[in-house]
Amino acid sequence: MASDSSPGGPRFLTASEAAERMRVSKMTVYRLIRSGKIRAVQIGKAYRVRESDLEEYLNSSYVDAG
Repeated sequence: MASDSSPGGPRFLTASEAAERMRVSKMTVYRLIRSGKIRAVQIGKAYRVRESDLEEYLNSSYVDAG
């Protein structure tokens, strides 16, 4: 799990960067944000996802193959 306790504070990702990490489209990231599945902050019209929130979402999204 990536740490966001860098000297400058938490690391924020753009929707494009989050999409690239998850290998999905940017629109998918926006849908996840709007549905409340991924926490984000809105700065003007842009969204930023805290790296640790993205990791938390991914860790909670594993599918049980049973």
